[in-house]
Order: sequence, then C-alpha cells, then structure tokens
Amino acid sequence: MADKQISLPAKLINGGIAGLIGVTCVFPIDLAKTRLQNQQNGQRMYTSMSDCLIKTIRSEGYFGMYRGAAVNLTLVTPEKAIKLAANDFFRHQLSKDGQKLTLLKEMLAGCGAGTCQVIVTTPMEMLKIQLQDAGRIEEETAASLSAAAQRKILAAQGQLSAQGGAQPSVEAAAAPRPTATQLTRDLLRSRGIAGLYKGLGATLLRDVPFSVVYFPLFANLNQLGRPASEEKSPFYVSFLAGCVAGSAAAVAVNPCDVVKTRLQSLQRGVNEDTYSGFLDCARKILRHEGPSAFLKGAYCRALVIAPLFGIAQVVYFLGIAESLLGLLQDPQA
Repeated sequence: MADKQISLPAKLINGGIAGLIGVTCVFPIDLAKTRLQNQQNGQRMYTSMSDCLIKTIRSEGYFGMYRGAAVNLTLVTPEKAIKLAANDFFRHQLSKDGQKLTLLKEMLAGCGAGTCQVIVTTPMEMLKIQLQDAGRIEEETAASLSAAAQRKILAAQGQLSAQGGAQPSVEAAAAPRPTATQLTRDLLRSRGIAGLYKGLGATLLRDVPFSVVYFPLFANLNQLGRPASEEKSPFYVSFLAGCVAGSAAAVAVNPCDVVKTRLQSLQRGVNEDTYSGFLDCARKILRHEGPSAFLKGAYCRALVIAPLFGIAQVVYFLGIAESLLGLLQDPQA
C-alpha cells in the first residue's frame, strides 16, 4: 500500500487528541507502575497494582491516583504528536514509487520517531515520576518510625498525663507536596536544563526500541485486518492492532523502563540505592534484586500502553482532525 501524502497539522492534532484521551483513562495504572518499579531491596510496601491503588486512595484520596497527571496532560499532546507524525514522515520519506515498505524500512521509521519524541518525553517523565513517587516516599517515611520511638512517645505522654500536663502531639507537620512548576524551577536553578534531561540515555534506550517494535508490528497487524476493497481498516481493527502491538513493545522494553524510572527518581526512601548512570543502576538492580526486578511493573505498563495506543490509532486513523480542519475551512458544510 502506498503511504499517502500526510497533512502535518492534522497529524499533530490527532496525536494530541489521542494522547489526552489515553492518558486520562490509564494514568492511575501508570502511577502504580512507577511506585512498583521504585520499590528496592526487598521492600514490599505494595504487593500488586491493585494493592498500590487501594493504599493510594486510602492515604491520598481518589485524586492521589492522578498525581503528576497535569504534567502528562500538558506535554502528552506534543509528545504523541511528534511520535505519530514523525513515524508517518519517515515512512513517507522511505517509501519509493508507491511500493510497500520493507520491514527494515518500517523499523528505521520507528527508530526515527522514537528518537524525535525524547525531546519532550524526557522532561515530561522526569517531572511526572517525582510527583507520582512522592506519595510512596511519604508512606515509607511514616512507616519507618521504629516501635522503640513510638514507645518513647507513648511513655512521655503517660508521664505528662500523670502530672496533669498537656500531652505532646505525635503528628508531624505534613510537608508541602511539590508541584510541577516548583520542581521545574528548582531543577533549572540547581542543575540547569540538563536537570530536566536526567535519564535521557535511558529514555532513548527505552523509546527507540519501543518504536522499532511497535510501529512495524502495528502496521502489519492493521494490514491483516483490512478488507481488500477498503482503503482503511475498520476502527476496531486499528484499536486491537494498537493494543497488541503496544503491549508487546511495552513488555519488551520494560527492563530499560525500570532503569529509567530509578535514574529519574530524585528522592530516595530508607536504605534505597543511588545510581551514577545506566550501567551502574542495571548492575545494582541485578545484584541486589535479581533478574526478575527488571520486569517490575511490566503488566502495569502493558495495561497502560495497550489502551493508550489503541485509542491513539483509532483517533489517528478516523481522521478526527481532518474533519475539524475541514469544518473550519468550510463553515457552511
């Protein structure tokens, strides 16, 4: 099938719409993925995705599941737009005389798309991870109070009660929760623009292979479900192809996602490791937690990516933006 000439504004709008819808639907699962991946050295505050979400709701309320969502909703539009439009652009450039792209060229187009998107993805993920993981750090800090310290507090309360004095309060003042704006300002002040791009290498090692796997797999699955007489596949075929391809690619690159998440987490819990780079992080994870640690949050990531890219491809192939732009150009239609 020949790749038709793309309309860049329409592709950018479609990518943005798809990203906004997808992120809103799956963000709580993404939060659980981040917190599960950041559990280190045998610490098991959360045993599963459902356990993480239940504890998050109990301690932080329903909207606690959407910590960091504002960052994603703000930046996911350019991120998804760049990813989808870049893949179309590279596919168009690599196609010759209307011939079907070879698998190698499809992989090269995906590689180009993944490389382009990290311009936005890295700072977006950097800020999102700090906001998502803040609740885990708070819970872990509270849980780390030793039984001995609690007994001392109770003993002091008992003595003051016997003397008729006022009892000391055991509630510590809650630290103000950081905002994306505050985090951005602090990072720029302390580390410059490089602070927002910490983990860039790990992001590239995750997103480039993801795109290399995802885009060719999606294109071929989508092609299988297209009727011979139709120019486009039915929307449900595009949705299912996006879900399957997204899940497969997400699980394939999950080890890099675990390393990226650890590298981009600025705050550490009690007895958690620090890392000097990608290889140091991978070595310490392997040494202290074993090979299975690289699959932490894999099913959460698959559950996030499947509907996210399924929705993205439906919006993309339905051409919602083309319809909107057509109405704007012809208001009498």
